[in-house]
Amino acid sequence: MHEGRPEPQLTVAVEPLELPAGEEPQFDTGELKFIGNATCLVRYAGFTFLTDPNFLHQGDHAKLGYGLRSERLMEPAMTIDQLPPLDFIVLSHHHGDHFDEIAARDLDRNVPIITNKHAAKKLRSQGFRNSISLQTWESQWVKRPDSRVRVTSMPGKHAPQPLQTMLPKVMGSMLEFFHGNRVAFRMYITGDTLLHDRLHQIPRRYPDIDLALIHLGGTRILGILLTMDAEQGVKALQIVQPKTAVPIHYNDYAVMKDPLSAFKLKAEEQNLSTEIRFVSHGDVLEFASPRAKKAAAE
Repeated sequence: MHEGRPEPQLTVAVEPLELPAGEEPQFDTGELKFIGNATCLVRYAGFTFLTDPNFLHQGDHAKLGYGLRSERLMEPAMTIDQLPPLDFIVLSHHHGDHFDEIAARDLDRNVPIITNKHAAKKLRSQGFRNSISLQTWESQWVKRPDSRVRVTSMPGKHAPQPLQTMLPKVMGSMLEFFHGNRVAFRMYITGDTLLHDRLHQIPRRYPDIDLALIHLGGTRILGILLTMDAEQGVKALQIVQPKTAVPIHYNDYAVMKDPLSAFKLKAEEQNLSTEIRFVSHGDVLEFASPRAKKAAAE
């Protein structure tokens, strides 16, 4: 953002999404299961949610628009019928490798899906009754009687100019889980973004990010970079400075040209302050919330 230009204010998009009481929420620890591509199943603070549902099988082809397709090279670690009941879905954008025809056919039409305007419109046309549209910096609360999470849309850029109009709009997401009036855990999901200037606004607003899910892969279509490669991914972490980062979206499709090994090497060269945790398809990553533990001890 240019010097002297005021930053946009955070706003609440719609009324809170109220959920019934569930199991007693645990704030000290949570878990993330990597299903594949950008699809993760996360459980924390009594909430269970899914990111970017992509359940095409190995050998299937994702529709990328304008007649372009990309072959899936890896089998997802779960199928939709193996998922637990979901409280909500966070969708970065409506693209064939993030919300495919299997997701459109088999997901519960009533599950809340928090996304951007373009994707929400597409979802409604597919029969999803509870799609929630956010503009950048808008928030949606999801509440239970004893816990709550605020999902805020983060800036994203899916293509260089002038190709931005040819690809669906994309958003990142910040999820802030509250225990009482305190943030117990903060998770940032980059979405399919390139490195861009507005990323600098994120650490100014959120200087204490516990975990980041970073979309990599160096996706190229017709030779044009559309998601972060190793160099951009490392620079993004240097800007946002999360305590821990988990690379995702790196080897599932043929359009992904930058291997995870390149990111590993680049991260080691830069001696990042962020701890990098690597996950493979089907891996379950347990994460801790030092803030929650500290609050419980006070």
